[in-house]
Amino acid sequence: MSDVIKLLPDSVANQIAAGEVIQRPASVIKELVENAIDAQATSVQIILKDAGRTLIQVIDNGVGMTDTDARLAFERHSTSKIREAADLFALHTMGFRGEALASIAAISHIELRTCARGAQLGSKLVINASHCESQEPDVCPQGCNFMIKDLFFNVPARRKFLKSNQVELSNIIKEFEKLALVNYTVEFTLTHNGNVLYKLAAGTFKQRIVALMGHNLDQQLIPLNIETSLVKLSGFISKPENARKRNVQQYFFVNGRYMRHPYFHKAVIMCYNELIPDESQPNYFLIFDVDPETIDVNIHPTKTEIKFENEQPIWQIISAAVKETLGRFSVVPSIDFDRDDAPEIPAFTLPHVNKAPDISIDKSYNPFKTDDAKRNSSVDKNVGYEKSHYSSGTLPNWEELYKNFEQAKKEGLDTFETSIPDSEENQQMPLLLDSDEVAAVMQLNNRYLLTISGDGLMILDQHRAHLLVIYNQLMSQIHGMNVVSQRVLFPEIIHLTPAQNAVFCEIEGELEKAGFGLSRLSGDDWSINSVPPGLDGVDVIELLQEVIEQVNNVGTSVKDKVFENIALTIANKAAIPYGRQLSDEEMRTLYTDWSSIKNNKYTPTGKQVVNILTNEQVNKMF
Repeated sequence: MSDVIKLLPDSVANQIAAGEVIQRPASVIKELVENAIDAQATSVQIILKDAGRTLIQVIDNGVGMTDTDARLAFERHSTSKIREAADLFALHTMGFRGEALASIAAISHIELRTCARGAQLGSKLVINASHCESQEPDVCPQGCNFMIKDLFFNVPARRKFLKSNQVELSNIIKEFEKLALVNYTVEFTLTHNGNVLYKLAAGTFKQRIVALMGHNLDQQLIPLNIETSLVKLSGFISKPENARKRNVQQYFFVNGRYMRHPYFHKAVIMCYNELIPDESQPNYFLIFDVDPETIDVNIHPTKTEIKFENEQPIWQIISAAVKETLGRFSVVPSIDFDRDDAPEIPAFTLPHVNKAPDISIDKSYNPFKTDDAKRNSSVDKNVGYEKSHYSSGTLPNWEELYKNFEQAKKEGLDTFETSIPDSEENQQMPLLLDSDEVAAVMQLNNRYLLTISGDGLMILDQHRAHLLVIYNQLMSQIHGMNVVSQRVLFPEIIHLTPAQNAVFCEIEGELEKAGFGLSRLSGDDWSINSVPPGLDGVDVIELLQEVIEQVNNVGTSVKDKVFENIALTIANKAAIPYGRQLSDEEMRTLYTDWSSIKNNKYTPTGKQVVNILTNEQVNKMF
């Protein structure tokens, strides 16, 4: 039997590694910018075309590379960051595996111009799918100039997997924000298709936060700074009143590296318990400085998952620091027990509802006195009642009174007996409305609608049923192109981040077809001039931000699903909420509209709308 195990060629091995390291254009930018930071760059320029599909260019003024280093840098496991395994536990650089450039070279065309610090002449290197086509001397400034062209040109499946340009640009901006936030002493420029999206000067951490996230954060952040033997924690957290439901900015950085850490996130959130609404979350920007030997970043190729040796003590430090910061800046409600200058609290009095006549009491009245005339005259005078036969001192006619009682009792029993149907009618109680063929509908717990059906008792979720009705109406209007917009009296202004604005620009036309009237102001601000009908009481700004978030998660073509996402988001916001009591007419209309829908058992997201308690199930209960 011949040997079957073969050593894979480097080009194939690099493509396999590229599948883990390089997932989309944003991954390329992350790796190249981190290399520039490791090379002591103080200025990084990023130039994009078609959201990185056509071109990703990263220019830095770092130490640069020699001819030999430039060629060797694209080989697998070649790096200047570590020398031995022990160096993994004392990392001070962003990269260390030596896989990024080899992975990028395996799936793109690369042109590199680089010049080492102090050198008079640089080098130009051209690589095509891991194959070095040429290397020659070149006159270029100090640093590196990477040009990545036609990303995934030889991996059609991965290129097809990419989403639209605006969605990919949004992912690039998010990655750019993480890199620019923690490296606030470095100048950054981001350009897309000739338009400068960001031009950030070096400054402080707070200046970088405001420059990236908007000037409205300037007054919302409170500084946090604590240093212990385990960790030095610094950064900013937001005031409780500035907590958000959407577009929350939450960032952890450790030793200059962005990380995701659900355990530490919970430590921060728990400090805001009972200070913010349940559905809201605070913004935070926290930087951890720890001993590199106490963390492990070599867990995942993206290096965003980090293990800490002292997780529990650091959790307690975070919790104490956040609580102390909230208390120090007087943003935690307090109880004042000082009563010296406290205002007098007025006595509480019940409002007079159906106020009775003012009755004056005769204090000289003696209930044991037999002067009935005096007593009755006193009552008659004050109350105004008609003088009764009790004032004569004679006993009432008890026989007449008993006779009237027996007659009223008999009439009541006759009325009750005539209201009870016979046994057959009692088994099939007619619950039809007076003038309709639809069964009567009642509400349970202000959440469900109950009605009878041929199979038994029908239980309808009022919110999901109304959501389905609105969704189908919107989809029919959108496809029929007959959406009527409602002009708002006072236009609202929506402020977007550059990442949100990238998606918003693409779906602007679809939003207008759905009934929104939009006009761009300056930068990333938009004016909402009209809205689709049925959005009374709905926060339109929050709705549009949710639409952006939904669209940002769709597949290859945004426009194929944007209508569905817009309609579903609007329907979810405008649908009858749980806990609202409905009138008989509202219940009947909702049931009728829902019944007219062809596929009405599930919402577009697959949630059950209706359930039936069958006659057999009801019989088994008894």
